[in-house]
Amino acid sequence: MKKNFTLRLKPHEADDSNLIHQIIATEQGCSISSVTGYTLLKKSLDARSRNVFVNISLEATLNEEFKKKLLPTFSFQDVSKSTTKIIIIGTGPAGLFAALKLIEHGIKPILLERGKDIKARRRDLAILNKEGILNDESNYCFGEGGAGTYSDGKLYTRSSKRGDISRILNLLVYFGAQENIIYEAHPHIGTNKLPNIIGAIRKQIIDCGGEFLFEKKLTDFTIANEKIKSVLTEDGSSFEGDAVLLATGHSARDVFRLLHNKKILIEAKPFALGVRIEHPQSLIDSIQYHCPINSSTTNDLGRGTFLPPASYSLVQQINGKGVFSFCMCPGGIIAPASTEQGKLVVNGWSPSKRNNPFANSGVVVTVEEKDIPSFEKYGALATLNFQEHIEQESFDAGGGKFVAPAQRLVDFIENKTSSSLPTCSYLPGIHSSSLKEILPTFIHDSLQLAFKEFGKKMRGYLTNEAVVVATESRTSSPVRIPRNSDTLTHPQIKNLYPCGEGAGYAGGIVSAAMDGERVADSIIAQYLR
Repeated sequence: MKKNFTLRLKPHEADDSNLIHQIIATEQGCSISSVTGYTLLKKSLDARSRNVFVNISLEATLNEEFKKKLLPTFSFQDVSKSTTKIIIIGTGPAGLFAALKLIEHGIKPILLERGKDIKARRRDLAILNKEGILNDESNYCFGEGGAGTYSDGKLYTRSSKRGDISRILNLLVYFGAQENIIYEAHPHIGTNKLPNIIGAIRKQIIDCGGEFLFEKKLTDFTIANEKIKSVLTEDGSSFEGDAVLLATGHSARDVFRLLHNKKILIEAKPFALGVRIEHPQSLIDSIQYHCPINSSTTNDLGRGTFLPPASYSLVQQINGKGVFSFCMCPGGIIAPASTEQGKLVVNGWSPSKRNNPFANSGVVVTVEEKDIPSFEKYGALATLNFQEHIEQESFDAGGGKFVAPAQRLVDFIENKTSSSLPTCSYLPGIHSSSLKEILPTFIHDSLQLAFKEFGKKMRGYLTNEAVVVATESRTSSPVRIPRNSDTLTHPQIKNLYPCGEGAGYAGGIVSAAMDGERVADSIIAQYLR
């Protein structure tokens, strides 16, 4: 017999399988031997009160042999001789999951990636972090797997209407992720584990006869009869296919400009821009879990053995504008996410164990075209040019080599240039600056007021132990590439399929992967009729 249970447990209880068996037996009024096993369906942490609880939903097996639920299997076809070929530009989550879906239906994908493979890309990141030398085509945004490969690996999304979240999670497990991502309320893979998963997906695509090509930067299209006839890359190569799936990510500014210059319709899109703030993780733990810092009776972080590093999510309306935390990384680091010389971008990520001593988060302000009237002259590229301008200001303020301008949090609120800065995880280094001189007034003032409100919501958050680092600017694409709501093709180009975060239809690994599958489904319906 199968029966579902919902349990509310203390953290140490949730980690004790024997105790869970006993609780099930007690609730059912049977012996513990009658409970032959259980499967976790959902697990979430509730830290809203002084006592932290873990909520668990599970399916228990009673009075019969327990059989572990088998994970879904996937059938990938040999597409080496397929007469239908789809060119996929970009190998982030949208491009990769689109390729897998196409292969399942016998269509050959040809993936073109402007950057390098995972191993070569890692070497370029090391040089960037240690020496402040950027490779424009191999960095935290460009290369195999896109920005997701060396991101925090967060997998939660509210975009359930866009596709099948469980299918994406099961595919990730199929390619090497841990099974707990299926039932955790806020699943997370970790920067250290994502590269192997991306590599396994690439191997599957190649083994099935798909093509996966590196250092193939898109530079032009040839168009005839409202269709793309060929794709041209920087090295002089030309590729032809039945359709082109454009999944280049939110940082491929050259692609946006290429479309704009060729009179292919794009639109300016609202996005968000601000800073990344870093606290000691022990401080965030003490605020969220109501525990002491450096408690000798638990562990060095004070939260105990069974609680993960604490996170937070904050949002505040300031004069009609949204200010919110973004991509919060407990136990993480701040990373240089720039893609161009002379322009500074910061982002954050965490390893799977989230065991670094700092917690960081983007705190950003919504930006609309009406907020930046001096950029109206750029038309569809208005928000992109504004984003670019602020990144250049940040680079100049840091003094070069991707050193980031920074300010202690209370000093930021009080408009004081910090006389010293705390230790920070950002490896290229930070430089004391007045961020008021970098950020536009409407963003700077909104952040000041929001931080004060955040300090009321989280007592202890507003402290000079925290450091504010500029600039967090790649929250989403500043451009949308329009597409037909039914066919998902571009309204002017019959075989061009804008896709994923770069086209303005996703925001994160899972939603981008789902959009990739959604576009692939549309291609399958069109070309396998």
